[in-house]
Amino acid sequence: QVQLVESGGGLVQAGGSLRLSCAASGSIRDINAMGWYRQAPGKQRELVATLGSGGSTNYGDSVKGRFTVSRGNAKNTVYLQMNSLKPEDTAVYYCYANAVQYGSVWPTDYWGQGTQVTVSS
Repeated sequence: QVQLVESGGGLVQAGGSLRLSCAASGSIRDINAMGWYRQAPGKQRELVATLGSGGSTNYGDSVKGRFTVSRGNAKNTVYLQMNSLKPEDTAVYYCYANAVQYGSVWPTDYWGQGTQVTVSS
């Protein structure tokens, strides 16, 4: 199995910054992509940012220019630097990974348990 563990959420005032971290562990042969999604109350889960194994990035429109996704020195870690936070960024943020386990040939999507980010006005 593959486990994703997030950290770094919390309460911040509008205009402030937070950094989320996520570490993947388990029987991982390859990680094709890692990143972040979020879900606000009453809304669907939406893309925040993803980072492919080759370095390509994809950002949700609402966070472009404010958030930055990056990988750690260990290929199984991903970070999300969030700047200029707005109240509408309040949500549960989920770490995401598309990975192949040892003994498998098919990639699978994995999710963390989520970390709450609350931005006060």
